[in-house]
Amino acid sequence: MRGTYLSFPLMLGFPLIVAPLLATAHTDLSPVVITAPSSETALQVSTDPKAARQPIPAHDGADLLKTIAGFSVIRKGGADGDPVLRGMAGSRLGILVDGDTLLGGCGGRMDPPTAYIYPAAYDDVVVMKGPQSVRHGSGHSAGVVRFERDLRPESGLHGYLSAVQGSADRSDQIVSLSGAQALGYVRLDGSRSDANNYQDGNGNEVHSAYQRWSGDMTLGWTPSTHSLLQLTTSRSDGEARYADRGMDGAAFEREYHQLLWQQQTTSGPLQQWQLSLYNHYIDHVMDNFSLRANTGKKMVSNPDRQTRGARLEFDWQQHWSLGFNWQDDSHRLRKAMHMMNTPDIDTVARQHSIDHEQAGAWLEYQPAGEQGLYAGLRVDQHKAFDRRRNKSTSGDQQQQTLVSGFARYQSVWNEQLSSYAGIGHSQRSADFWERTRSPGQPDHDSTFDVNSEHLTQIDLGGHWQQAELKGSVSAFYAWHQDYILIEQLPDVSASASNARSIDARSWGLESDWQYQLSHRWHGLATLAWVHAVNDTDSRPLAQQPPLEARLGLSYRARQWSSGLLLRLVDDQNRVAIGQGNIVGQDIGKTPGFAVLSVNASWQPLAAVTLSAGIDNLFDRAYGEHLSKAGAELADYTVTTRVNEPGRTAWLKGEWQF
Repeated sequence: MRGTYLSFPLMLGFPLIVAPLLATAHTDLSPVVITAPSSETALQVSTDPKAARQPIPAHDGADLLKTIAGFSVIRKGGADGDPVLRGMAGSRLGILVDGDTLLGGCGGRMDPPTAYIYPAAYDDVVVMKGPQSVRHGSGHSAGVVRFERDLRPESGLHGYLSAVQGSADRSDQIVSLSGAQALGYVRLDGSRSDANNYQDGNGNEVHSAYQRWSGDMTLGWTPSTHSLLQLTTSRSDGEARYADRGMDGAAFEREYHQLLWQQQTTSGPLQQWQLSLYNHYIDHVMDNFSLRANTGKKMVSNPDRQTRGARLEFDWQQHWSLGFNWQDDSHRLRKAMHMMNTPDIDTVARQHSIDHEQAGAWLEYQPAGEQGLYAGLRVDQHKAFDRRRNKSTSGDQQQQTLVSGFARYQSVWNEQLSSYAGIGHSQRSADFWERTRSPGQPDHDSTFDVNSEHLTQIDLGGHWQQAELKGSVSAFYAWHQDYILIEQLPDVSASASNARSIDARSWGLESDWQYQLSHRWHGLATLAWVHAVNDTDSRPLAQQPPLEARLGLSYRARQWSSGLLLRLVDDQNRVAIGQGNIVGQDIGKTPGFAVLSVNASWQPLAAVTLSAGIDNLFDRAYGEHLSKAGAELADYTVTTRVNEPGRTAWLKGEWQF
């Protein structure tokens, strides 16, 4: 970190230094604008996706997650970045919508799962870090993110409406309405978001405009207080420009249907069982002519993906959970390349790509209270079938048995202090993107047959809460066996890459602290750090974020609040150029930077909130270490990385009833 920046120890001690200068704490008045959600339970963070936050996120799920300590986002344009947790990206991080798996379709990760999620349409976002649960699928070694809606809305008519206006012609609208009575309920969620190209801190325009809309309808039947039958259906679409590649997203069509049956029992050891059936369909179009200037040859690619599944869960004796799940994932592709005229992709036949099927069972135990042993075991059978044509692996099948499990002991020492220690093991089969690497070698043009990846991780941490001060610290140490590394092969071609297995280790920590400096002043500090080593190649493991800290200070008085957020990011000199994961590879070293943002809010009525902010107040020009490289685009400045937005002003209005 450059010498002009505050040291990290000083930053983390900021609330303690300022506290004596202010009055003794009274009632905790939490800030209206969220800048860093805190961990309340072991390895878990829960945050309200409807609340205003700074920096203001794009319409998608990834931008919301980057406000949580330990998360980074790989920028490609104005939206649709790929989330990274503790230096792990792609399928190592599970993304669930109402408990169901969501996957994108693009072979180049133009549409990660979070690209199809408008967070404000959900009631809660829950992050579980590390392999410390087996309920939510296999292979999620970094953790799981759950975007969830509440079951059984409150009786009567309720609603939430919000609108956002901001720089780069940013304009968002969202409406959520629910009506419920004794026999059932209906819920409607709708959203629309669009923005033009933003400017970076140097005043250069970035090819980054986007437009999205989504609509969801939920119907529930509650014949009794113990029974629930719910049907959810969703549709969304949009378009997005990308500054890191030669194509843009012309369509992001998504359809989602879920049928949920939940039954509670009134006697016996079985407390509840739940059955969920779901179908996700993604139809994604990308081209190099509809959203950018093109006087040369035209190309269009149209992948689609259907993910179907079922989950059956049982809870009994207040301690045990047993579950079964099945998932079928089918991917297809059609494309037209190097065309002089605008291609009509609808006339091209779709070709099957790689199909995946998974079936698993899990058993998990948790104590009745907060203290005791938490443990779980999961077994999955995973199959992959290469249905591509003219590949060296065409027709190949791979079947793998995956075993995952964890054990964690949580202790409650007193009213102020709790701690935990756990060990978890996760096994992951190679995903679609890792299996479709194309080295471009005559004798082997596919890396379909990849070893399963094994991770064993120790997690330690604790929570402290006493009067004015509360906070958490979580640390981990992980051993990666057969870690699937993606590396570029420039000696073959500029676009060739390979997937190979290595052994690696990673360790790090996250910490978040809040201090109620006085009745009206509130301070926060967070820290996130990760260090990873590629043991096979004796070099750093690629695509690791630098040390990062955040300092926040807010003031709240009845209807008004204001705050500031200082984000400090260290240099990252530990790189492995050309290596990485399915999302991106290391480009080079990056310098540290500091960004200051400010916000204010006003609540004229209990149900109405107006909030405003300026992100990157001093118009700093910078790029994140985890970012894609800037592409050569007509009328745009080429940058080493896709630069972050410069000074950004925004205004948000909310009404709840």
